[in-house]
Amino acid sequence: MNISARIAGIKYVPLLCRRLNVFNLSELSEAMSKEATFILKIDDKNQIALSWWVSAKRTRSYPYARVYDTLGFSGKKVTIIPIFKDEGVDGDRDFLQFDTILLMSLLGVYVIIGYYKEAGKNPKYVNKITNQVYDTEYVKSEIKRLLSYQSDALHWNIEQINKAGNIGKKALELYEKISKLTGVKMQSKEYAEKRIGELLKGKEVFMNLSRKLAQKAQLRESMTVQPKEMLTGMKATLTIVNYLGGNYYFTADEAEVNKDELSLIEGKHSEGDKLPSVLDVKDGLLKMILFTNLEDVRIGKETYRPIPILKLTTGKGFDINKLNKAAKQFLDLLKKEAEANRFRVTINNNHL
Repeated sequence: MNISARIAGIKYVPLLCRRLNVFNLSELSEAMSKEATFILKIDDKNQIALSWWVSAKRTRSYPYARVYDTLGFSGKKVTIIPIFKDEGVDGDRDFLQFDTILLMSLLGVYVIIGYYKEAGKNPKYVNKITNQVYDTEYVKSEIKRLLSYQSDALHWNIEQINKAGNIGKKALELYEKISKLTGVKMQSKEYAEKRIGELLKGKEVFMNLSRKLAQKAQLRESMTVQPKEMLTGMKATLTIVNYLGGNYYFTADEAEVNKDELSLIEGKHSEGDKLPSVLDVKDGLLKMILFTNLEDVRIGKETYRPIPILKLTTGKGFDINKLNKAAKQFLDLLKKEAEANRFRVTINNNHL
């Protein structure tokens, strides 16, 4: 099933953002070693809500959950994403996609494209590094620049995109240095140089390259069912177009048509007798933010009314009546968030 839709803007009330600890700008390195999301106090007048991505790929280390936790903050929301992350030939390598930055723009989140400058050798693999550390001095300089920036997140993020090629060159230089220090062989330098060369050509080239790669990834995902997913409906591709000129290539875990309604289902599963993790749920909520703001939803030429559903499933032995106090409070807030934003939540196919 191939679904298309538009987004004109985002309206959403988040209620499950966790309470964020506060750190001073001088403590940025320490903060990033301890927390995935936090409040950064710049001076007596300025604070930002800051999250950071472990990898440029949106399916690793719950970056959506990290960003979600900043959405309740009334001031500027900032997220740091590496231009690319190379773990060595025995690990993964992920490159930042243009559509990721546009998605953050839609959410009103300012992106700082960063790079890793230090790492250690992974003791379990011959050619893999670990404990990668951002260049926080560079991040601090961008945060200070952002303080006096008066335009919205979109304009700032386009500026970041225009700097992506030079940031990529810096990242590649530092990975060569890390390789020499650790003795770890990194992944193909030639391919990385080619990707960075594309970035140096400008925004349009970056956008087109990302779009092609995202379309391929969308097709792969639509044909793959994860063993941990408890799904019964049909998987679907969902291509969203927005007023920024961006195309977002997602999949719906399940899509079901009922007359003029189209259920768009994001599934999260836990193997045991507990609910899916808080991080899993928040990751799913970012999809709900998108699904609840869709317009002109079509399959072919037919138009449908979207029904966003967050589907939580568990293993045998789960009993909602036996949840502890914290889990019950979490579900109460989740129910309120669903009601406030007009989506549904089911637990083992029972409505919350």
